[in-house]
Formats: sequence, C-alpha cells, structure tokens
Amino acid sequence: MNNSIDKISVIMSVYNSKETLVNCVESIMNQTYENFDLLIIDDFSQDNSFEICKAFEKEFNNIFVFRNNENLGLTKSLNKLLNLATGNFIARQDADDFSEPNRFERQMENIFKYNLDGCTTRSIVQNSSRVIPKYSHYLPPKFVIKFKNPFIHGSLIMKTSIFKKLGGYDENFYFSQDYKLMSDCIKSGHKLKIINEKLYHLNMENNISNKYKSEQKYYSDCVRKNINPLN
Repeated sequence: MNNSIDKISVIMSVYNSKETLVNCVESIMNQTYENFDLLIIDDFSQDNSFEICKAFEKEFNNIFVFRNNENLGLTKSLNKLLNLATGNFIARQDADDFSEPNRFERQMENIFKYNLDGCTTRSIVQNSSRVIPKYSHYLPPKFVIKFKNPFIHGSLIMKTSIFKKLGGYDENFYFSQDYKLMSDCIKSGHKLKIINEKLYHLNMENNISNKYKSEQKYYSDCVRKNINPLN
C-alpha cells in the first residue's frame, strides 16, 4: 500500500446494507482522486453484505475487507479500522450513502489550500431536494457545535494524526460518536471547515438516526453537557 503523504484511508462499517452497498462502494472507487485505500469492516451482518464486500475486494487491489465475530456497533468498528489505516488522512463513508466523484479531490484541495486539519461537505438528502446543513455552515463551527453537530460525518476527511491525538472515537458513546469526536476536535483548537459544495448524498430513511431517536438524543445531550453517558 502507498504510504505517501497525501494518501487517504477510507473507513466504512457495514451492517445489513446489501441494498445500498454496491452504489456506495462504486461511488468511492470512481473518485477522481486516486491515492486512497478503502477499509471495510462488516459488523456481523445477517444478510449478504460481507459477500458483496469480498467480491469488491477481489476486483480492486486497494479494498481491504474485515469482519467482526459479533455485532460490536459503529463506534468500536470504526476504531478497529482506524488502527489498521495507513493513510495520513482518514475519510469516512457510510454504507447507505454515496459520494460525488470529485468529493475527495475537492476536499483535499481545500485542506491544503486553507491549511485545514479536516473538512466535511454539504449533502443532498436522498430522494429529496433538501440540502444540509442549510444555514449553519455559514456560522463558526465552535459556536454551532455547542447546540448541534453541523458536520455531515460521512463526508469527513481529517488528518490521521488528529484521530490519534484524540484517541479515536470515544467508546463510551454507542451513538452520537461523531458529535463527540467533532466537539472534541473543536475544543482542542483544530481547524475544521464545512465546504459549501454538495458532494455527498445522505440517506435519512430508516437509518440509525431514525431508528434510535431517543438514544441519539440522550448521547447528544451528553456531548452538549460534557458528561459521560451511563452505559
């Protein structure tokens, strides 16, 4: 694997995602930015997601597939991939979303141009004309993060060194681990930006946020209050 300074390791956790997985992975493999590898971990899916991932691994030499022996959840699965990543940058991608072909290229251009530690993009909600964030990207992230997470986490690219400095995702947060991570980034003084380009397509139907609204709210409240959740 290429270990050059601008290499991206894309990390993606998969759980029962057979309906969206092909479109998702193809959107990564069709990126105009070529210096990346894709690390996928199947979180003990009960459908054929793992087999789909393995087929992609056979087709591409920069896809690496792993599998949990039990369902660990998103937070622990992402941390396992972080420990396997070799790129100097980490990109996120959710298995039920997909990216525009120039997503990585535009984000890396912004990171180097503005000397950023990381950035996300605006996103189009699938099956709608809605774009998010709608307005909050115009405000300073350190202000907005006190009230909500303005970052579309599936569109994140950030320096690997920042992830390591923060200790990866906080495993006390089974949900809202993205909000916790981004809040810690901002509090630590790291330079993050939301690019005013729609480079990500976000699924908001029957996803984790919709299925576990009360749990998401509880963990988000813990981030806002700066307390550890009761697990």
